Amino acid sequence: MAETSSRNPIVIVAGTGLWSGLFEEMKAALAKTLPSEKIAVVPISPLEWLGFPPSPERSTSRVMKRLHETVVRVEQTFPNEDISLVAHSGGGTVALIYLMRQAFMGDVYPKTSVKKLLTLGTPFQSVERYGKLKSDFIAANLKKEFFEQVAVVSIASKMREGKLNGSVAERGAFEFYKQTLGRGDVWGDGVVPLDCCRLDGATYIEINGVEHLPSPFAEWYGSRRGVDLWRDCL
Repeated sequence: MAETSSRNPIVIVAGTGLWSGLFEEMKAALAKTLPSEKIAVVPISPLEWLGFPPSPERSTSRVMKRLHETVVRVEQTFPNEDISLVAHSGGGTVALIYLMRQAFMGDVYPKTSVKKLLTLGTPFQSVERYGKLKSDFIAANLKKEFFEQVAVVSIASKMREGKLNGSVAERGAFEFYKQTLGRGDVWGDGVVPLDCCRLDGATYIEINGVEHLPSPFAEWYGSRRGVDLWRDCL
C-alpha cells in the first residue's frame, strides 16, 4: 500500500489480555510515515484486563481510564490536531464505548479530539461473557449520529477457517470462533470470526493472511507487514 496520507497523532490501544510492549513494532511501522513522537501507546498491562483481586468485568473501566489519560496527554502535546485511535481486538470495543460518551458501569468521559477509530480484529458481537457486556452495551446505545462525529473503520483478516476435525490451527480457530460467535465453522483471523467484526455505521475492510495474535514466525495485525495492509485506512 502507499504511504498513509494522515499526519494526525495516533493512540494505540492493546487488545484484551495483551500489554503495551507488544505494540512497539506497530508503532515503529507507523513511524515510517509519521513522527514517532506523534504516536502513543496506551500503557496497559494484563493487570488492567484481569484486575487484582480478579475482576475482569471491570476491565473496560480500567482500560478506559488509561486511554483517557493518554488522549489528554496527546491533546496537550498537539493542541488543535485531530487524533486517530488504533485499537486491537477487545481494545476496540473499549475504545468505542469510551468515545460514545455514555455511562458504562458508571463511567463516562467527555468529548475529545478523537475523530477516527480504526479497529483490528475487534468483535462487535460476542456471546462470551465479558465480551458480551461490551457488545450488548454498544448494540443498545450506539446511535447513527455517532458516526457523524467519529469515523469508524473495522479491519478484519481472513486468515483461517475453523474446522472441528481439521489441523491443530483449524481446530483451535474453531474453538475460538465458537466462544465468540457461538459456532466455529466460519472464517476469521484465527481468534475472531469475520462476521463479528461488522458494525452498522462503520466501514468494514477485509484483509488476508494476518493472524489475530502475535506469535513467532507469523504476521499479525501489529507486525510490519500487517501494518502495511491497513495503514492507508488511517
